[in-house]
Order: sequence, then C-alpha cells, then structure tokens
Amino acid sequence: MASKKGFRIEKDSMGEMLVPEHVYWGAQTARAVKNFTVSSRRIPEGLRLALGWIKEGAAVAHGELGTFPESVCDAVEEAARELRRGKFGDQFPIDLYQTGSGTSWNMNANEVVAARANELLGFPLGSRGPVHPNDTVNRGQSSNDVIPAAIQIASRLSAKGLARDLRYLTEAVEKKAEESRDVIKLGRTHLQDAVPMTGFQELSAWADQLHQALRRLKALFPVLERIPLGGTAIGTGLNSSRSFADLTAAHIAEGTGCPFVAMDRSFSAIAARDASLEYGDVLNALAVIIMKIAQDLRLLSSGPRAGLAEIRLPELQPGSSIMPGKVNPVIPEMAVQVAASVMGKHVSLTIACQNSPLQLNIMMPLIAGELLDSAEMLSRLCRALANRCISGMSYDRQRCRDLIEGSLAMVTPLALKIGYEKAARIAKEAYASGRNVRDVALEQSGLDSETVQRLLDPERMCGGVD
Repeated sequence: MASKKGFRIEKDSMGEMLVPEHVYWGAQTARAVKNFTVSSRRIPEGLRLALGWIKEGAAVAHGELGTFPESVCDAVEEAARELRRGKFGDQFPIDLYQTGSGTSWNMNANEVVAARANELLGFPLGSRGPVHPNDTVNRGQSSNDVIPAAIQIASRLSAKGLARDLRYLTEAVEKKAEESRDVIKLGRTHLQDAVPMTGFQELSAWADQLHQALRRLKALFPVLERIPLGGTAIGTGLNSSRSFADLTAAHIAEGTGCPFVAMDRSFSAIAARDASLEYGDVLNALAVIIMKIAQDLRLLSSGPRAGLAEIRLPELQPGSSIMPGKVNPVIPEMAVQVAASVMGKHVSLTIACQNSPLQLNIMMPLIAGELLDSAEMLSRLCRALANRCISGMSYDRQRCRDLIEGSLAMVTPLALKIGYEKAARIAKEAYASGRNVRDVALEQSGLDSETVQRLLDPERMCGGVD
C-alpha cells in the first residue's frame, strides 16, 4: 500500500492500513473507524480513564514480575498514566456502537499507549519500537476481561461522585425543610384537597427518598469493586496469572482510593453484566425520585395567579417569546427531561445486559455508554437542583393559609366526634354554599364553638390526634 501525504502506513494481523501521521492510534483503530459509522457517540470519558488505570496497573504488575525490561515497563506505565490523567482524549475516534466486546476500544488504548511509550523511549511516532500493542501493553489481558473491568472501575468512580452530589442535594432539601417548619399548608391526594401539613413534613418526604437513594448507591460500592481482571477470554485466566491480576488490581485500588480486588472467579462478570444492571437499577430509582420531586415543584409553583402558587421558585430567565413577564420552572423542567432520559437508558441497559449468550456479553459498549451517561447527568442535575432551585425556593405563607381556610378537607377531624356521614354533609354544604367548613360546622355539628375551633385548628391537624 502506497502512503499518502499526511498519512503513514500501519500494520496489524490483517495487513496494512493508512493512518493519519499525527495520531497515536494504529491499524486496528483505523479499521474500527472505517467499520463503525452510525452515531456521533464516542467512548465515555470515565471508561477511557479507566482503561488508562488498567494499562498503568498492568505495567506496574509486569515490572514487579519481571516480564519485560524495566525501561519498557516504565515507559508503558508513564504513557498509561498520561491516559488516565486525561491526555489523548482526541485519540479515541471509534463509534460507541461497535463490536459487542468493546475490543476496538481496548485495542485503541493499547495502540495509543504503545505509540506513546515508544515515543518516550526515543522512537518517532509511527516507527517500530520495543513496545507492541498486543504483546506488551495487552500482556496478561483480553478485551473480554479488560472492558467489563473498565466498566466497573468507571462505574465505581462515577458512583463516588454521584454520592457526593446526591448528598449535597439531600442536605439542601433538609435545610429548606428546617426553614419551613412553621409553614402550615394544604396536603393533597389524587390532586385533590387533603388535610393540612407543614412545609417541613412535605419536604422531609423528598429528603427521606433521597436518603434512601444514597443508601442504595453506597451499598453497591462493594459489588462494583470486584473486577474480573485476569480472567482473560472467558474467565479461565489463559495467558495470564493470579499474581498479575492481584498486582494490577492493587495498584488501581491504591491510585483511586477505592478497594478494587480481582475476582476469584470471573466467569460471571465476563459472561454477564449483573453488577452493571444493579448500578442501572439504582440510577433508575434515583431518576424516578427526582422526577417526582421536580413534578411536585412544578405543581406547587404553578400560577402564579391561576395555579396552586404555594411556593415561589428562583426566576432564572424569561419564559416566553410572546408573553412578556412570563417565567417558567426551567430547572424542574430540565430535571424531568434528564430523569426521562435515564429511565429510557435503563430500558436499553436492561436489554444490553440480557444479551449475554454463553460465555460473553456482547453489548458492553452500549452498557458503558448508558450507565456512565446516566450517572454523569444525574450527578450534575443534583447540583443544579440544589443550587438553582431548592436553595432559592420559598413558601408563600399567606397563600398557604388562604387555601387551608377554603379547603373542604378541614372537616376531617370532626368525623371522630360526629361521625363520617354528618361530617360529609357539612363538607357538601360548605361547598354548595361557598362558605368555609368552620362556619358551617359551628351551625350544624352540634359541637360548641371552643370544640369546633380546637378540632379545626390547622396546626393541630399536622400532629395527629390528641
């Protein structure tokens, strides 16, 4: 094959390929770029960095085991360290939708690290140096154990960040709940008036949901920390060793601060992606919670004059190109869209995890993409909700009082004294006449004024029955 201006010739087991002269990747990456052309999605950043961690850990392990000369191991380690620190982001051009094992991404990483390591050893880019993508950088590994291990490393690190941001949102909701202890407002069921409650009680429901989401997320950490390195093609460990797997995992654990360990038996983690499905379940549940909170925010702030209008949200931008002065709940609307996207990705993830015929899952790139995209969006959303919505919201106390006084559900405590049916007649009369429940009850309940006023005290209703 004759080279062209601006290109160089690279070789792999299938022959020669033209590769742009300035890139670090080689023939196998070039083939993948040519073969996979269906989307604009590329490798998730977290997975790319995780591959760097694995290649660095492998180089350290080979150095300790004496597999290669010290200079070679040092060069590979340094090149991989650059990769996991964020360099070479523009050197991963392969489409997300590719071979189901993610082999193209693994070889992309192997080629980039090999080319950079040779460069560090004094060999010009594109020349043949002592570091080979397969024989050196990929030694003791297979795409079939590297990619699922990278997915779990990236997932665990993303879960750490998500836990931090979810805690931040939870604390923002708790703080706002504390500020709202003395707010008395109307509760609602079926979108109809229900009994009174406090602002604290309303917001504490959200906080409790977020606490449970955080608990579920943290409980998943140990599952993600057991990685299948050393299992190679199908879990038998062919062409690898137990000591290599343990040393590699130990280096990754030390560097990331997460206690990763190589699995004793990696067959299940290569053949199936149960850990990824569990993580997806947690992310989906969090999306459901955020959807509920965001929709509540939209309902409670609806108006400002023809809706519930019990809370005010920060005014962030004009809401209409035709209606002057209109302001929309833009952060909650963003939140419901993110939540819907995560729920959709969970469906995709579930299908991908199901596609695990015999000894290998064949939809790992999609699994990585859906998981890590979801985690990143949710992490950023937690911050946005806390900073640009929850922290600036407030209850309209007068509006809340007015709605309580007009509510027919105020009649509820009377049922214990005069019976359900008589209380219902009072509520219907109040509705038909346009009067409030308190006035009708004073006339028709047969109870004295002091008893009626005590039973129909909204603040007392928020704390149960005496």
